[in-house]
Amino acid sequence: MEHQLTLADIQTGNRCMIVKVHGHGGFRHRILELGFVRGEVVSVLKNAPLQDPVEYEIMGTHVSLRHAEAQKIDVVSLSESDHPDIDKDFHGTIEEHVRLEVEKLSKEITVALVGNPNCGKTSLFNYATGMREKVGNYSGVTVDSKVGTFHHRGFTINLVDLPGTYSLTEYSPEELYVRDYLDNQSPDIVLNIVNAGNLERNLYLTTQLIDRNQPMVMALNMYDELQRSGDKLDHDALARLLGFPVVPVIARTGWGIDNVLEAIVSTYELTTTNAHKHTDSKGEQYDCIRHIHINYGADMEAAIAEVKSLINLNDDKRGLFHTRYLALKLIEHDKTTLEQFAGCANYSDILAAADRYRKQFEKEYDEDITSVISDLRFGFIRGALGETYQTNTRREKTEMGYALDRVLTNRWMGFPILFLFMFLMFEVTFVIGAYPQEWIEQGMEALSGWLRHVMPAGMLTDLLVDGVVAGMGAVLVFVPQILLLFLCISVMEDTGYMARAAFLMDKLMHRMGLHGKSFIPYIIGFGCSVPAVLAARTLENPRDRILTVLTVPFISCSARLPVYLLLVAAFFPRHQALVLLAIYLIGLLIAILTSLLLSKVHFKKQDNPFVMELPPYRVPTLRNSLIHTWDKAKEWLERVSTVVLIASVIIWALGYFPRVDNREQVDASDLATLQLEQSYLGRLGHGIEPVFRPMGMEWRSGISLLAGCAAKEVIASSMAVLYGVDAETVEDNPQPLAERLRTIKDADGNPLFTGLSAFCMMLFVLLYFPCISTLATIRKEIGRGWMYFSAIYSTVVAWVIASAVYQVGLLLL
Repeated sequence: MEHQLTLADIQTGNRCMIVKVHGHGGFRHRILELGFVRGEVVSVLKNAPLQDPVEYEIMGTHVSLRHAEAQKIDVVSLSESDHPDIDKDFHGTIEEHVRLEVEKLSKEITVALVGNPNCGKTSLFNYATGMREKVGNYSGVTVDSKVGTFHHRGFTINLVDLPGTYSLTEYSPEELYVRDYLDNQSPDIVLNIVNAGNLERNLYLTTQLIDRNQPMVMALNMYDELQRSGDKLDHDALARLLGFPVVPVIARTGWGIDNVLEAIVSTYELTTTNAHKHTDSKGEQYDCIRHIHINYGADMEAAIAEVKSLINLNDDKRGLFHTRYLALKLIEHDKTTLEQFAGCANYSDILAAADRYRKQFEKEYDEDITSVISDLRFGFIRGALGETYQTNTRREKTEMGYALDRVLTNRWMGFPILFLFMFLMFEVTFVIGAYPQEWIEQGMEALSGWLRHVMPAGMLTDLLVDGVVAGMGAVLVFVPQILLLFLCISVMEDTGYMARAAFLMDKLMHRMGLHGKSFIPYIIGFGCSVPAVLAARTLENPRDRILTVLTVPFISCSARLPVYLLLVAAFFPRHQALVLLAIYLIGLLIAILTSLLLSKVHFKKQDNPFVMELPPYRVPTLRNSLIHTWDKAKEWLERVSTVVLIASVIIWALGYFPRVDNREQVDASDLATLQLEQSYLGRLGHGIEPVFRPMGMEWRSGISLLAGCAAKEVIASSMAVLYGVDAETVEDNPQPLAERLRTIKDADGNPLFTGLSAFCMMLFVLLYFPCISTLATIRKEIGRGWMYFSAIYSTVVAWVIASAVYQVGLLLL
């Protein structure tokens, strides 16, 4: 969404036309009464000596407004220089052109989706937008919101899917993000998504939104569950009590969504025209667009009134927020609200009054103020539901939506079933995904062969084949597995089983300094670190997300497996399975130790309890699962493709230049070895050879490991070229290279590789520098600084452990 001009943006001497007025309560009514309505022309006359307030002319009257108030009025400039795109065939005046633009903008509605986690916000978003039109991600500090633009009844609706939150306090990044958006972006309508099967808990957030006095519509989602339970809700009566439309909806199937959109448009039209009538489901009209005051009891109401009267002395605050809401937040000792008032002239008076009442209530109720206000809110909720909600008394205590927990989270059966599901997910992802992966690999090989056939031999052909095609191929081959993996994850999330997996594993993961949900990325990491890092998004807490992302690269991915198989076959033929198992367990052990270390050092004061909702089991829809799958896979491709391509081209260039002149007509394998040894990459390998010597490796192994920084898959093929074995032969059969590594000797006749050095090389490959794709994903998920930390820390750990094992092994053996 483009930035909308406000009255505060218009320079002195210029004119503009009003689109819409935001703001709250008395401020908004006063502004509208002064003539600041859609289509009226405003002239900016002059600024006060200190530049604030500003004098405006509207309807022949001079009006003074502060910048903070003017920022709440959306306008379109009447200056011709601000409209360079006017159609040359348009013969009207600039004012007529702007009036058409104002009419168009007045048909644009920004709607904020606000609701609890697991209430179906994203399902409604996906169904309403269809994910067909303009969609963009707008990032916050640690959370994102998604905006979808679509059309309904001549209106353009910008639907903003905000993070799920249980309240609007300041205890989580999600809560702060949602509050900040509502405070600063001024959406036209708040669409409150409520789980009809858990009304009492979900309506707590609704009461906070009511206190803010913003135009609202409630989507009563999962209405089919309410109907199946036998409970009854008079949603029209609830709408009359709350003061805004309440619309039943089943977001996963799309039932009722058109009614929600209709309610949004109607509410927008009613609020912008100062009308108040709405038609309920029975065809009766009632006064639904009104602000109600939740009654918090005589004592609390008296406290709110006194603090509110002190707030009203500050015109700038009165115009930005509903003062009743501010008074309640100040009594609640809300940190963010206190900071907003820190510069006010009567700040000390406001703070003293709020503190006095807060201490009074805490003493009277013998509870902290947050608990006192929460109890009062739930009192209102129970009262409203008592008048509109009827419970089916014959319903069994155990809901069918939770009946499966008797088996799936059973003390004895829970873990076997969990590991069975993990095994099936692994099988689907990496066995079924292997077929299209092979097709893509064959396609890349065919494309490479075709390019070499149609293009003359030379640098450009080598760049396209060995740099561009090979680089893109390294990304594209993972797409089938990524799609299947995220399909499995989406199904597990939509059914509600993912929360059960975290529930089962939490105790074990907590001993590692991690959250129960970290178990899922660890499992995925055995296939590929990139989707494993992305899977850490299921962790809401930043601490748990960062710890999981930083330790996932130590879980041995499938890209490292060819190196293990090569070295194990060459040096441990009698104990292959045991050595391979040891490598995987060492990776898991280092991940655990890293998590414990960071928990004690960097996050020692940030331990968080395991608090997670276990939603009822639901049948996922294919449409939603496919949308979630494609969304995540596309995001992965956008993030890593460019980085991988650039890195692959750079590595290709380092190995390609300077060129070796084949005057002596050496054979192809020797020429390839000579080219690599004398290239910039080879020189770099010789330069850093002393670093690899303590681990029992020489320069050729070092070059292979450097190439492996881009993608671990290239280590084995690099070793094949460097040690004089055809890379294509090695891919089909590792034995020629294994035999070469076992028998190759240095200039003094000593073996270049031993069982000890081979084991140390496997340790280093296991632990060092995550591939470029993984680092790019880490950077996007948790930031540039943690990406550098992951690259440096993992490489240092790999070198220390591999060197220590080699040196101790020399002493013992």
